[in-house]
Amino acid sequence: MEPRNQTAVSEFLLLGLTDDPALQPIIFALFLSMYLVTVLGNLLIILVIGSDSHLHTPMYFFLSNLSFTDISLSTITVPKMLVNIQRQSKTISYTSCLTQVYFALVFVGMENFLLAAMAYDRYVAICHPLRYTVIMNLHLCVLMILFSLCISIVDALLHSLMLLRLSFCTDLEIPHFFCELAQMIKLSCSDTLIDNILIYIYIAACIFGGLPLSGIIFSYTRIVSSVLRMPPLKESTKSFPPVGLTCLLSPCSMGQLLG
Repeated sequence: MEPRNQTAVSEFLLLGLTDDPALQPIIFALFLSMYLVTVLGNLLIILVIGSDSHLHTPMYFFLSNLSFTDISLSTITVPKMLVNIQRQSKTISYTSCLTQVYFALVFVGMENFLLAAMAYDRYVAICHPLRYTVIMNLHLCVLMILFSLCISIVDALLHSLMLLRLSFCTDLEIPHFFCELAQMIKLSCSDTLIDNILIYIYIAACIFGGLPLSGIIFSYTRIVSSVLRMPPLKESTKSFPPVGLTCLLSPCSMGQLLG
């Protein structure tokens, strides 16, 4: 097959999950219900956190951003699939396909970094409880969100620019219901570039995926270590009897009651 330059490519074919016409209505109903549950559930989380002042804490701040990211990730993939099923079409334009790849990489990266930020928040809360409000202040939380967003955007932009350099063959069928980076690379006819792009993608995956994973592992390792070092509850109560019981057995001062 003769390769075609990417400027000549007008559309791709999303093969979806199955070609059986009898299963299309079932798949449509299933994915529509899953999408509505995802969107409504995450919107409810965001509204509850925003309306309740008691939930204006770093953990719930990260959770609301994670819910928004989840909504965005579902929105860039599922609606196009539902429209294609409804219209009995499998096509997606070249521009829309690249857009899907770009935003999917952005939101997947955001989810990874947000999970790492939430793990760090729990680490500070459990291992440094007295300094929690000082460390996890609003300024730091906003900086962590902005850092996650910037890194995800840069990573997705670099991947997308790599895709723009590829030429595609006449066979433009993607065996998925949305445009995926790995599948688009497989369709490429730019043999001289594929190896270099794959090496870059592996390196980027190790860096941008390994950093959040390392942070999560580190945070929960320290949390488990701190929990294991805690004295048993019985020993704690023996060493520090309740103030109320002490005051019943002997006269206690106001200092004992307050301290």
